[in-house]
Amino acid sequence: MVGVDGSESSRHAVDWAVDEAVRQNVPLRVLHAYLWERYEGSAPGLGAGRGPARVRTERVLADAAERARRRAPGLEITADVLAQDPETALTEAGRGAFAVVTGHRGRGDLAGMLLGSVSLTVAARAECPVVVVRGARPDSTDTFRRVVVGVGDDDSNEAAVEFAFREAELRDSTLHAVRAWRYPAFDLPDMPVTQGRVPDPHLHAAEQRLDEALRVPSDKHPGVSVRRDPFEGSAREALLGAAADADVLVVGARRRNGLFGMHLGPVNHAVLHHAPCPVIIVPEP
Repeated sequence: MVGVDGSESSRHAVDWAVDEAVRQNVPLRVLHAYLWERYEGSAPGLGAGRGPARVRTERVLADAAERARRRAPGLEITADVLAQDPETALTEAGRGAFAVVTGHRGRGDLAGMLLGSVSLTVAARAECPVVVVRGARPDSTDTFRRVVVGVGDDDSNEAAVEFAFREAELRDSTLHAVRAWRYPAFDLPDMPVTQGRVPDPHLHAAEQRLDEALRVPSDKHPGVSVRRDPFEGSAREALLGAAADADVLVVGARRRNGLFGMHLGPVNHAVLHHAPCPVIIVPEP
């Protein structure tokens, strides 16, 4: 499912969503949400009887659906207008979807922000993966033939890693798995680790974590070439650096206990606001 609002960013999102739907062999739903009833009433209108907000809403949807059909003539495409706020519409309609795709900026007064409020809210609330289409050429596909995934602590990224493997397999791309590590403040070395020295325990722990996270999905997707990258530094630095020449960046987000929505920590926020390529937020159990 892709959310559209008539902005240039949402047009790029449509292109990305069409290509992904074809790749995954799933139908595409194009959705536009707008509360025109608040201004023009809820009674249905026809022809000249429709208010200007309703007419504009229908035009936004029609243009997006036509763009999708031109890009993939054989793809099954449906298009809907919902009289809801965009955050609620995309979150509720996205239940059971393979993914919800949004642009990274909207048409509102805050369109100049690094990330639109709708995209951020949907990324935090949706029950399915959310794709925020970013980058200088967000509608291009497989430019670098590389999918990046962040590997966190314990099993907190299991769903994200599996999703990334599937993406890499379908794109015939290399999977670049990144695990950031840092020296504890009380254990800083006198000099950086160099070849020939005794293996550093913190680096070794990062390598072990990568091996653990990748072992099962590697067996399930034996054709995927995997690059393991234990990165000395912050997770933000590691992921944004790796994403510089990636087609997509995949990260996980864990659902809050007893609360509606995901826990989007500082790393999630950093990549959503600054990544140079599309970002996929994958909910973890």
